[in-house]
Amino acid sequence: MTDTTPFDWRPFLLRWSAEWADSLTDDGTRSEDDEAARRARWLGFPPASEERIAAVEKRLGRRLPPSYREFLRVSDGWQHAGGFVWLLAGTAEVHWHDDESALADIFEEYLDEDSDPEEWREAGVWRRGLQIDVEADAMHVVLDPEDVDEDGEWAVYSWASWRAAPPERYAGFGAFMREMHREFHSLRAHPSDGEPEFVNDTTREQDARMERARQAALRGDWEGALPLLDEAKEYGRPRAVCLGDQIRRLLGETDVFRLDDVAADLRYAPDLLPVLVAGHAAGPFRSDSALTFHMRGAGEDTVAAARAMLEEMRAGTYRYAPAGPFGKAVGRARELARWGDCDAAWRTLADALPDWLPLGPDHLAPLGWLADPLLGPLLTPERGRELLSTPRGGQRGASPARTAGLDPEGLAWLAAPDSDDPPSSYRFVLLEGVAPADLPGRLADGDGAGLEAPMTSAETRRRAFHGRWEFSSYDDRALVAVGRAGDGWSFAFDGDPAQFDADRFVSPAVAASAGTGTRAVVVWCGSPRPGRGEPFLHLSVARDGIEQYAFTHVDGETHRTGEIPGSLDPGRFSGPGSGSIGERALLAAVSGEFGVRLPRHALTAGRLHTFTTRSWTRPPGEGEGYAVIRLGREASS
Repeated sequence: MTDTTPFDWRPFLLRWSAEWADSLTDDGTRSEDDEAARRARWLGFPPASEERIAAVEKRLGRRLPPSYREFLRVSDGWQHAGGFVWLLAGTAEVHWHDDESALADIFEEYLDEDSDPEEWREAGVWRRGLQIDVEADAMHVVLDPEDVDEDGEWAVYSWASWRAAPPERYAGFGAFMREMHREFHSLRAHPSDGEPEFVNDTTREQDARMERARQAALRGDWEGALPLLDEAKEYGRPRAVCLGDQIRRLLGETDVFRLDDVAADLRYAPDLLPVLVAGHAAGPFRSDSALTFHMRGAGEDTVAAARAMLEEMRAGTYRYAPAGPFGKAVGRARELARWGDCDAAWRTLADALPDWLPLGPDHLAPLGWLADPLLGPLLTPERGRELLSTPRGGQRGASPARTAGLDPEGLAWLAAPDSDDPPSSYRFVLLEGVAPADLPGRLADGDGAGLEAPMTSAETRRRAFHGRWEFSSYDDRALVAVGRAGDGWSFAFDGDPAQFDADRFVSPAVAASAGTGTRAVVVWCGSPRPGRGEPFLHLSVARDGIEQYAFTHVDGETHRTGEIPGSLDPGRFSGPGSGSIGERALLAAVSGEFGVRLPRHALTAGRLHTFTTRSWTRPPGEGEGYAVIRLGREASS
């Protein structure tokens, strides 16, 4: 905090002193000075006279900054400023630091001619600064006479070797002392056994502000709630960290989630615990101690629940399933996300938010869905703000504006993906009148072919090569993601296909469409050779096991079969005299002709079921050669 609003020093210092005295036990061991301060309920000293202040200013050759000057008029020095400065200077001790700590030399060693002037200026504060620490725990505190605001306040810089961090800057002495008061509270907020309960006017004020923040957050005013919670966190108030983390996690501002002060309450486990466990599952730490670090105080039941969730998440089987009307909406949203309709899944969740009820007073919003492998990818910062702005938990308020969907209409987005590294090639099959779950029966070999568990596009690429030691130029089986492609249509999509071979390619449209009233559309776009050659395009359409029409445009030539409808005629997509076909125009025509689309968010950021198709190339003919590559230990066996 950098609040520099003027305030009355005496009430502030009297309150601080009383809170410090009350935090001590009657029979504790302490120094004579501390015992005298406890009995007097005063951490300060007699005030400095105007003459004494003027004399020190004459000695220093500078007028002291306003807040420090006013402080000295109330107390000529201070004991226990925070947890690590045991004595702050009064008029007798304050002096120019003159690099007494050698910190200027140390910091300047790391600077060179390319360093920012601000870095040089901050390093030099230890030469020009006015030292105000007298006794401290390896900490140095100075006022900077060259870092002055419009009110004449000098910035305060503090540095401690054990922090392993750059110097802390405060806007002025008043701001520094307020922060030290907060630090004192933060360090005393959790008394040890035998210490008195830490309750005073400041803690009661902060707890009341936290309650106002909680009510505001449930009404949808998260912007008003967050500063109150952040301040309470600085004072070390129990619950403030967990409440603030709930908001920041939904805003996408942090992946860290802590349950320190509510971990012992098992009622929160179904919704808050999954977020903490998911962060651990995604991180590099494997030990139970790392998992329970932010669950201090949790009982055996809570720890056991966390371990069970961790195993489910690593196995990909975790499912978020809350109770009540909101839980029913979660189930519907999962089914929509499962087949790629992420926008509809989000709307299902968002529309059910007014029915959501917290599990207790430390619960601000549903969070367990973030750990669900299908629902978690629905979150964006915009959607997080919509959720947080929605009144819930029995509160009333204005509903926020709906966030826009993430999926564009149709197929044309494939020609201009939102990526710095777009795929050089992709292919997909669209099937009419066939559910996504039934696609393996149409496109895969064997009666037992089925869907794999949902996975991301990156996981799909890794899965395509997992356990394979042999690769043949005639074995072009595709690991495809599946989902719904519009009203009555399903898709199977391969975003990383093998090299296209026009002579050996066999469209899966005919076999996939076998049956009454079934249409299959196959599209393959990309480059015939990585980094070389013109793009190639293929389209084939079959019905009931019979190809209706197809064309392949490769090496500047177009090969046609069947009667191609005018809307899909490749001549419509050719540039004048160029012999090339526009990929984007073809995709727009296909989506217009069949009323189909592909879900961009599910394919690029979500999780979808997958399966492996039969080969897209024909077997070798008589006299044809083919290549087989064997890798690793299989190559030598």
